[in-house]
Amino acid sequence: MEITFKNKELKKYANDSGARNKKLGSIGAKLYYKRISDLKTARTLEDLRNMPGSFHELVGDRKGQWACYLEHPKRLIFEPHENPIPTDENGRYIWVEIKGVDIVDIVDYH
Repeated sequence: MEITFKNKELKKYANDSGARNKKLGSIGAKLYYKRISDLKTARTLEDLRNMPGSFHELVGDRKGQWACYLEHPKRLIFEPHENPIPTDENGRYIWVEIKGVDIVDIVDYH
């Protein structure tokens, strides 16, 4: 999949292990790098549905965003490039049609 980043800081964490470790700690940094690598190697979001990291749709204020686990309680938040996000006749997102994401945040939203 194509990966973009909302800001320079998030992109830096993907490419600079020192900055990543400083921000997220060693475990969080490894997981961030792993999740970004998983996203890059997937063809579509569907490829990640059952992968480690619990890739899942968000609801409420974050509807239209997805998350995956980093080190508890932090989550990696991303949004599909597709606009509008593909949906089926029941309004469910079609993961197999999402071929790019924008990394938007690292957050504990709980």
